[in-house]
Order: sequence, then structure tokens, then C-alpha cells
Amino acid sequence: MLFIGCHLSASGGFTAMADTALSLGANTFQFFTRNPRGGAAKDIDPADAAAFRALQQSGTIGTIVAHASYTINPCAANEATLDFARRMMADDLQRMEYVPGNLYNFHPGSHVGQGIEKGVEIITQTLNGLLFPEQTTTVLLETMSGKGSEVGGRFEELRAILDGVQLREKMGVCLDSCHIFDGGYDIVGDLDGVLAEFDRVIGLESRRAIHLNDSKNPLGSHKDRHEKIGQGNIGEKALCAIVNHPALRGRPVILETPNELPGYAEEIRLLRGSYTEND
Repeated sequence: MLFIGCHLSASGGFTAMADTALSLGANTFQFFTRNPRGGAAKDIDPADAAAFRALQQSGTIGTIVAHASYTINPCAANEATLDFARRMMADDLQRMEYVPGNLYNFHPGSHVGQGIEKGVEIITQTLNGLLFPEQTTTVLLETMSGKGSEVGGRFEELRAILDGVQLREKMGVCLDSCHIFDGGYDIVGDLDGVLAEFDRVIGLESRRAIHLNDSKNPLGSHKDRHEKIGQGNIGEKALCAIVNHPALRGRPVILETPNELPGYAEEIRLLRGSYTEND
């Protein structure tokens, strides 16, 4: 089965997002845990969360992805900025336990001049201070494009973080097609080779979700500008190949393309139409 969805507004709660996803032909979705450009978070309605858990238990909606706010920097040099990131992420993980067993994705952050090695060290410290044995949420490091001082533009950087996390079983990776393409991984000309490298460096078992986006920029541009499916430099054929690759099946595929809901519905129809059940 293809588990595919898009990024939705969380303003109406979990069941409202599920209803919207289903109306688009989706069977999963992604949402921001709080204001993506701030720190405010809407209160969770326990009754709404319980109703959503029932939907998931029935198989109507698959595993969903929560996305941390863009404002957090888990490897900031400034202590106040780092403290803010850690407090927001800790709160997010507590809130995610209202809907157990799902995914929480975040950008590893920017080392802001401290260097990759120091950035990796601080992110690892952040995660070791946040993860707890009882949590049911899997935390995902997102692959990045390597722009500026971003950490996570190379698979080796994510592996270094994972190696330092004490509760490694609580961790995974989200592969973003635009990010890795902009980061220099040729998923158009050599998807098998890129996946083999990911498997060698990190391990394909760690791949827990996919962000499926085209790119406004060419391979290795380190820009991170998403484009609609088939309208960028990755192209429809290569993105459909990702959806159909045997090594990438069975996990949520989330569209983060620059679309309104009708555009997402069209892209979901396109990708479902390309999908074949048998390898």
C-alpha cells in the first residue's frame, strides 16, 4: 500500500486533518506541532486525540508525521536560542504522546560558525536530553540541502548524530527528495546508487518517512527551494521512481510542494496512478 499525504494546517485538530487528508485521496498527513515561525502551540483536545487514535486503529489513516517549528535550532551557539529549541522539542514530544506511535521530524539545525563537528555534538546532546524510554514517538532527523551552516547535508553527518544518541531505537531519518538532490545526491541519474550509499552510511532500516518534493534548483545547488511535482529539476519520472522503489515502500510519503489543497489532490492522484503494488 502507498501511504501518501501532504502538509496540512493543524488548526482544526487531528480528526479535522484526517478528514481533509481523506478528501484529498491521502491516507496520511504531516502537520506543524506549533506555529512554524514562532513558539505558540494550540492546546490538544483529549477527545479529539482519542477519536483520531480510533481512526488509526481502524486503518483509515496510517502513521502521521509531526514537524517541528522552523524557528528552533537544536545546535545553536547562543544559549538562549538553544534553550528555547530544547524546551519546544521537549514539549512537542510530551504532546505527541496523545497520539502514540507516530513520527516527529525536525531539521538538525545550523552550527552558525561553530563547525559541523561541534554542531553534531550539540544536536546529540540535545537529543540525549530529550528522549525518554517510555516515549512511543520516533524522532526523525531530516536530510538537508547543506545550505549555509546547516548540519545534515551529508549522510555522514546524520550518522554521526545517530551514533551519539543513547536511545538510538527512538530515532530514524526522513529523506527529503529536494534536499538530497540540492545537496548533491543524484536521485535522477542514479537513485539506486544514492540509496546504496544511504544504506552503507546510515542503513535503510532507519528511513522512516519521505518528503517528496521537486526542486527549483539544479543538482548540488545547496538552495532548498521546493517545486511542484514534475515542474522542477528532479522531474515527475524520477519522483515516481522514488515512490515505486522497493527499498522505499511502506513508510509515509509526504508532499511539501508549493500547493493549495486542490494541487495536493492532483499530485496525490498522479503518484497513486504511477504506483504499482508488485515490485
